[in-house]
Amino acid sequence: MRQLLDVLLAPAADRTPGDIAALALPESYRAVVLRAEDTAMFDGVPSRDKDPRKSLHVDEVPVPELGPGEALVAVMASSVNYNTVWSSIFEPLPTFGFLQRYGRTSPLAERHDLPYHVIGSDLAGVVLRTGPGVNSWKPGDEVVAHCLSVELESSDGHNDTMLDPEQRIWGFETNFGGLAEIALVKSNQLMPKPGHLSWEEAAAPGLVASTAYRQLVSRNGAGMKQGDNVLIWGASGGLGSYATQFALAGGANPICVVSSPEKADICRSMGAEAVIDRNAEDYRFWKDEHTQDPREWKRFGKRIRELTGGEDIDIVFEHPGRETFGASVYVTRKGGTITTCASTSGYMHQYDNRYLWMSLKRIIGSHFANYREAWEANRLIAKGKIHPTLSKVYSLEETGQAAYDVHRNLHQGKVGVLALAPQEGLGVRDHELRAKHIDAINRFRPEQ
Repeated sequence: MRQLLDVLLAPAADRTPGDIAALALPESYRAVVLRAEDTAMFDGVPSRDKDPRKSLHVDEVPVPELGPGEALVAVMASSVNYNTVWSSIFEPLPTFGFLQRYGRTSPLAERHDLPYHVIGSDLAGVVLRTGPGVNSWKPGDEVVAHCLSVELESSDGHNDTMLDPEQRIWGFETNFGGLAEIALVKSNQLMPKPGHLSWEEAAAPGLVASTAYRQLVSRNGAGMKQGDNVLIWGASGGLGSYATQFALAGGANPICVVSSPEKADICRSMGAEAVIDRNAEDYRFWKDEHTQDPREWKRFGKRIRELTGGEDIDIVFEHPGRETFGASVYVTRKGGTITTCASTSGYMHQYDNRYLWMSLKRIIGSHFANYREAWEANRLIAKGKIHPTLSKVYSLEETGQAAYDVHRNLHQGKVGVLALAPQEGLGVRDHELRAKHIDAINRFRPEQ
């Protein structure tokens, strides 16, 4: 691995595809794994008290077999998403069931059904090898990966790859994910690494930026237009921070909901003017575990109209789920749209259907992004129109702590993980574009 790393860290202009291809692959690599034997370790423990630091391990695992249409990538950096948290606390169910079902689909897919699961749905790195049938990528290419894994053997997925019956999220519903020194991906997951970003910065946006793009901008989601009032929950977080940027870049008016003055300042630094600190204003949408409080919905709606000049919300960017969904449906204008994913506070949503049906509102379910949407999101990042929201970087050995911090909402934006990159700040190729956007790149990292 040492010889491989020396070549990978050389300037891109000083290495050739042959240099990479000539290197022998290691037999094994370090990876962040879950172990099947641990899936019952949190039984009876409340979700909030489940600790990813106990379930996530860094193990040495064999390099997987490379199949047709696939690539092995040396992972320079990765990041933690909420699906990392779900995986690590075995909710809503252990991921090994996903691997078992995938393994039954074909002989090649059997590779994924193992007693360990290499997780992680983001990466930035360098292509090491490509399998038969791969023509668009070669060893040495610097890439990022989106997390959509599909088979495309059914016609259902050809207008929108997210509708493929065999659609899976790589590193969550498949094995050999990005929180590792080497990852196995389908080659059509690969996209060019933005040249002005470091490895850890480039690894941060993948899943969340693409998810926000589909949910908010794409015609498969809300189809946001100029002038729309967009309510964004968790607007400084890993997902909401990209929704806020897409709203601002698209001429919409984001109404950012956050949970602290520090997070409110982050939103204002991105250019948002309407910010609600829900803790400071003490919104309590639930009277108790079973009963919501419509009076709090109304108070929330009144506050929104104060910030919008008397207008209601056109689009709600919903991802907390159970805790906020009733309020989201209520405050949306007549004919407006609630787009929903994730449900990080609970999957069982409750709302008053009168405010949906009688006011002709729409609820749209949105899940990750199709190939085109992922490419469009990455293109905007590469052009410097949308910026990574990286707040902190951990080592591979500290991934459990990183997932714990996300689980307990102790973070802002995204948190990164260094894999093969020995330190932060490496991998920048376009220094001119970086200098132009350096303040925005460092916005979530006040120490920089």
